[in-house]
Amino acid sequence: MVCFYSISKMKMKEISILALVCLIVNGCVKNEANPIVKDPDFPGENVPEMVYDETGLMYTSLDSLVMAGYQGWFATEGDGSDRGWYHYERAGRFEPGYSTIDFWPEVNEYSQKYMTAFQYGDGSPAYVYSPYDEESVDLHFKWMKDYGIDGVQMQRFVVEIKEENVKGRRHFNQVLSNALKAAKKYGRAISVMYDLSGCRSEDVAYLKQDWEELQAMFKLFDNNENPTYVRHNGKPLVTIWGVGFNDDRNYTTSDVDHLVGQLKGPENKVSVMLGVPYYWRTLDRDTESSSALHTLIKKVDVIMPWAVGRYNGESYANTSGGVLSEDIRWCESNGIHYIPLAFPGFTWGNLRQDAALYDQIPRNEGDFLWKQVAGAKIAGAKSLYVAMFDEIDEGTAIFKCLRKSEVPLNGSGKFMGIEDGLDSDYYLWLTGQATQWFRGNGGFSAQKPVRP
Repeated sequence: MVCFYSISKMKMKEISILALVCLIVNGCVKNEANPIVKDPDFPGENVPEMVYDETGLMYTSLDSLVMAGYQGWFATEGDGSDRGWYHYERAGRFEPGYSTIDFWPEVNEYSQKYMTAFQYGDGSPAYVYSPYDEESVDLHFKWMKDYGIDGVQMQRFVVEIKEENVKGRRHFNQVLSNALKAAKKYGRAISVMYDLSGCRSEDVAYLKQDWEELQAMFKLFDNNENPTYVRHNGKPLVTIWGVGFNDDRNYTTSDVDHLVGQLKGPENKVSVMLGVPYYWRTLDRDTESSSALHTLIKKVDVIMPWAVGRYNGESYANTSGGVLSEDIRWCESNGIHYIPLAFPGFTWGNLRQDAALYDQIPRNEGDFLWKQVAGAKIAGAKSLYVAMFDEIDEGTAIFKCLRKSEVPLNGSGKFMGIEDGLDSDYYLWLTGQATQWFRGNGGFSAQKPVRP
């Protein structure tokens, strides 16, 4: 996502007797949502075991899942994408004083990495990665497996994948290809999320064409080819982010309503998740004041309100206290699955070229993230969306980043980082703890867990 305010997203069917016998013979165990197949290649106390149903699918519901958003939009000089420094740079330059990222990825484990013009205090060069490389995306999904995070929703920015944007389309297709392979390899949930930021009405209409092309190109819903693609309410999941915001967008709720009707069709072919404003229910503040949004929401399967920037560690309780429970109640009464969002913190001093915006919403060593996890769980949410896995532009990334004392120099600016008292993988670990809680494991509460 590229927004702070709003610019910048069944339980398992009964198993047949024959399938159950097969599962038992192969050493499988059935949990509350799915039968479980143990995977000896990835031991670890935080790691959910491999999960399949009788059709070969792994994720047949969003219930109990904790998924993150995956931007995948970064590119580097020399990565083969022909986009140069993309989403790293400012004005085509990625060097001290010209950066849009606030966090710096830790690249020790990457097999492919790219030298930049940035240097550390000792004069050594700083490196970054590119998701255009299959090995880098594979590593990210391995981390999801290792830390027990269910998976990710892959972002597709509609303005960047249109037919005339050849480089952007090629980039996002390659990243999605990398991710589908890795999701299958590591047994991680995956789905597609379209981001409408910057769209016009005709761009919204183009989404349907792209969605159909993805299905053919990647055999998206082939149970053998992509057994971890998420289903919900018995249908493949597709997410449309950016509906109902009141920030003068060049498309309408009616445009999206028409699109949803086309995607579902008379056969109700897909489950649709909408990314909506935080105050969608009351139709105020960040939300357009039209009941058309409620009409649309009642036609879809899932909503996820965008919470980034709506509160900080001090204001969270007062803000969410009047929102979460009532949101969940409204959705339950209308048969809609509700997924709240949690984010670790926020910083966009480099993106906005404003020093006052560094560390705008502090992470507080994970206290802020866990406060949201606990708030969602205690309010009765069944699933959680974490923003984001790899978003270093706005400093919401949960993947491995350098700590504050380790980041490169940035001229008159600076880079933020993971708190020095924490390991670089701390937010992966903490998100994995959230996954355990949402899976029904005990021992969790509003008190943030202590890492051994």
